[in-house]
Parts: sequence; structure tokens; C-alpha cells
Amino acid sequence: MAHTPSVRQPRHFSMLRGFHLADFVTLGNAACGTVAVFLAMAYMNSHALQQFYAAAAMAPLAFVFDVLDGRVARWRQTHSALGRELDSLADIVSFGVAPAALGYAAGLQGGWDVMALVYFVCCGVSRLARYNVTAESLSGADAKVRYFEGTPIPTSVVLVGVLALAASMGALGEDLWGGAWQLGPWVLHALSLMFVLSGTLMVSKTLHIPKL
Repeated sequence: MAHTPSVRQPRHFSMLRGFHLADFVTLGNAACGTVAVFLAMAYMNSHALQQFYAAAAMAPLAFVFDVLDGRVARWRQTHSALGRELDSLADIVSFGVAPAALGYAAGLQGGWDVMALVYFVCCGVSRLARYNVTAESLSGADAKVRYFEGTPIPTSVVLVGVLALAASMGALGEDLWGGAWQLGPWVLHALSLMFVLSGTLMVSKTLHIPKL
């Protein structure tokens, strides 16, 4: 009687068992972005500046994780397509959605403001998708990408820094720097334009930023 080979059943948490150390560092990045969103929502309910500052502090902390995951991957020689995708997904949470949520919590709540924040996030998603698709073609002989097309999404840490500075000077809500304009049916705050500029620079194909 022929022996029928047994089918090996996948083990519980088998996906996580396949993660490398760098992948868990990347998840730390995603966790920081998620906490930042929660803290931004908590600030809108309590108006406690400590929560706003804590939300803003998550951005540089996420940046630290973002830098470390690459270094850990190089140290362990564990680069993978999965790691690259994880990095992009974590970045859109920490450097796309979280800064937009903080901007909304800071007072960018007019109709045009919301459109600006959505535009910023969509630009971030598009920029990361394009990078993943073109990374191979942009790499040199050593398989390393020499430059970024458009500004990297972690540059949104600067936007968070501006919002934190505004908070420290009491310039939130109705006191946002630059004031607001009524344009048609919706309100536009001047400060939301920095999100528009940041998003536009991210999707630029002519702007080449050397990768250090």
C-alpha cells in the first residue's frame, strides 16, 4: 500500500516566527504612529497639552525605529521584500496618518484643511508605493538605492515639530498661525498649506534627494 505523505499543518503564529529582528523594530515604528493617533484623539477630548506633546513626541521616536530597522537589517544581513513592505506600511501610519491626525487635532478642521490633510496622506501613500516599485531600477551595482525621487515621507517630522512649537506658544485652535480664510463654502487655515507643500514635494519626480 502506497504511503501517503502527511501534510504539515502551519504552526500557530507561523508568520511572526518568520519575522527577522529588523521586522520587529519596524513594528515599533508602526506602534509609535498608532499611539500618536490615539493621543491626538485623546487631546481633542481633554485639551490637555501633555497629550498633544506626547503625540508629537511619537514622530521622532518612530523616526529612530525607522533608522534602526535598516541598520539592524544590514547588520544581520536580513533584507527582504517583506521587510521593505513592512517599512512602507509603518511609515504611512507614523509619518502620514499620524501627522495628519495631529494637524486636525491642532485645529485644521475646515473643509479645505481636511482636503489638504487627505491630499498629504495620499501623496505619502503614492510616494511609498512608487519607491517600492522603482527601488530596483534606482539601485546601483551594489543593489543600494542612491537617491530618493521626491522627499522621503519621514520628513513630515518637521511638520509635527511646527505643530508642537505652535502648541508651546498657545497657537492652536482659533489661534493657529496665519489665521483662516473663508473660501467658498469651506474654511482654509494657512498652516494647512505646509501639508500641501510637503505632499507635493514627496511625489515630485524631478526632485532627487541623495540617500545617505
